[in-house]
Amino acid sequence: MIYLDNAATSFPKPRRVAEEQMRCMQFYGGNPGRASHALALAAAEKIYECREELASFFGSPNPENVVFTLNTTMAINTAIKGLLHRGDHVLLSDMEHNAVFRPIYKLARDGGITYDVFDTFPSTPSRTKEMVLASILEKIRPTTRMLICAHASNICSAMLPLCEIGALCRKKGILFVVDAAQSAGHLPIDMEKMQIDALCVPGHKGLWGPQGCGALVLGNGIVADTLMEGGSGYNSLEGSMPSDAPERYEAGTLPTPAIAGLLEGVREVRRVGIDHIHDHECALTKRLSERLLAMPKVKLYAPHHAGSVLLFSMDDISADRVGAFLNERGICVRTGFHCAALAHATLGTPPSGAVRVSPSLFNTAAQMDAVADALRDLL
Repeated sequence: MIYLDNAATSFPKPRRVAEEQMRCMQFYGGNPGRASHALALAAAEKIYECREELASFFGSPNPENVVFTLNTTMAINTAIKGLLHRGDHVLLSDMEHNAVFRPIYKLARDGGITYDVFDTFPSTPSRTKEMVLASILEKIRPTTRMLICAHASNICSAMLPLCEIGALCRKKGILFVVDAAQSAGHLPIDMEKMQIDALCVPGHKGLWGPQGCGALVLGNGIVADTLMEGGSGYNSLEGSMPSDAPERYEAGTLPTPAIAGLLEGVREVRRVGIDHIHDHECALTKRLSERLLAMPKVKLYAPHHAGSVLLFSMDDISADRVGAFLNERGICVRTGFHCAALAHATLGTPPSGAVRVSPSLFNTAAQMDAVADALRDLL
């Protein structure tokens, strides 16, 4: 099998991730924060280690600002619904995933907020940071409270200039929320330097952790309303959730085995090095891109961006047919619209969607050649 769907979830995981999950379930898998016995305390200690690791990894000064969630989508919903108020105006980019667009769309449909979409010009090779900032400035209103955007697209390798956007938001008094689903573990992120107020990350993608855990990392002084309420392990006699992070946002039992695995995944990413990971992935997509550009009836979308995601379509052959053909060859890709209608509309993909190839550190140049050879046979 050649697995090239890492933008959905990374596979395979480093061995130490699975080993630590098993060790947790065998030796220290008590319910964290719910008792004073040894197993509960050991689980709580492991969870705090992961908070510290993530805070350091993403440039947050306070481990308590790391809130564990089920995934990036839950983190995004917590930030959007917890920080916005009725009458607020929101800006989002034209390359957003439905994890961003749908919560905002629902709030706007229900009459609570308004929103505008700013341009990111991903298909323009001559795009500059100034063009993106100018589009944002055109959309800002007196009621604009939040700007939310993806650091990197989930359907191509386009990235947004977070430092410049963060500085603009801070100057204008706008909350800056970042969807790092496709950049965490692939690109350096420093919340303080980029002036990010809320960072939403997955555990199961570029951080090489298991499915079932993600994180919302809040900036200092950022207090959101709660998305869920329930047991938090302390102040149990009060009807309200605790006022302080992270317990304020972590109702119910945390997935300790998944968090233990995530801790080892982040440590492995650190050991290998983000720059090395990024360079390897860019080399693979560049190699495949060059092969595909030489093929008739194959269209690449925004191929001038260097990164870990490549999107293409084939004339007269639906995306689903291409995906099925590659699957018959033992090649795993993702087809369709990738839960990103805004982004597909921006890139102008066909009615059947497109084919996404997303390699990781664990893929090889020979595997990229195998994809190209299979597509040549299909043509």
